[in-house]
Amino acid sequence: MCSLATNLLFPSKMKPAFTEKQSTSSLFVTTNNRSKMKNRSAVPVARLFGPAIFEASKLKVSFLGVDEKKHPSKLPRTYTLTHSDITAKLTLAISQSINNSQLQGWANRLFRDEVVAEWKKVKGKMSLHVHCHISGGHFLLDLIAKLRYYIFCKELPVVLKAFVHGDGNLLNSYPELQESPVWVYFHSNIPEYNKVECWGPLWEATQHNHDGKRTRKKCETLPELACPDECKCCFPSVSTIPWSHRHYQHGRGDENENFVGG
Repeated sequence: MCSLATNLLFPSKMKPAFTEKQSTSSLFVTTNNRSKMKNRSAVPVARLFGPAIFEASKLKVSFLGVDEKKHPSKLPRTYTLTHSDITAKLTLAISQSINNSQLQGWANRLFRDEVVAEWKKVKGKMSLHVHCHISGGHFLLDLIAKLRYYIFCKELPVVLKAFVHGDGNLLNSYPELQESPVWVYFHSNIPEYNKVECWGPLWEATQHNHDGKRTRKKCETLPELACPDECKCCFPSVSTIPWSHRHYQHGRGDENENFVGG
């Protein structure tokens, strides 16, 4: 995810490629000591060349109150994925709601580079809803919103592969989940980056090469709303992710209240 540390505010020099060890942590920002004294301009630049590659050896998975093989249409299933700039390792918690303890560190609260996702059943159809915080809540994030959006798009296939690998027993038991559409929500106080994108079925979304060059627009179609009353075709009835999701209007102009959280 986004290693948008404080050194983003210092001049950087883009590197042409990654080594294999760096591929999982492809968002590191480097500073050129020799040029730092010559150029004081605050230009955030990240290493964005080379493919984003998933390495299973760098993934730590924890199951918190969730049966590995329990179908998410019966039990809420949420993914919380964070990244360590120090160890270059990914930590994935699979639980019934966001693993807030995983997000308590000062770095997590400042950089907001976590990715959270949940399985939802709406009108009897399963889908995976992925959420990324682009900007808002801190002025530094606002300054580099475009860069953060680019990085999240580039790294999301790796994130999705981490979900698939970490929850492998579930996907092996229910291979039809690989056909479920992936909806990606980008949360930002800047309208340009506050959007919803459909990345296609899960198996396809993990293979996407979102290099930031293609033009992205809000989806013409949006995720279906769950039934307004208690039913058996929608689960969970209220999002397990307590982020505000006022991205879009649905049909009559009503906001999707099912996504509105604390």
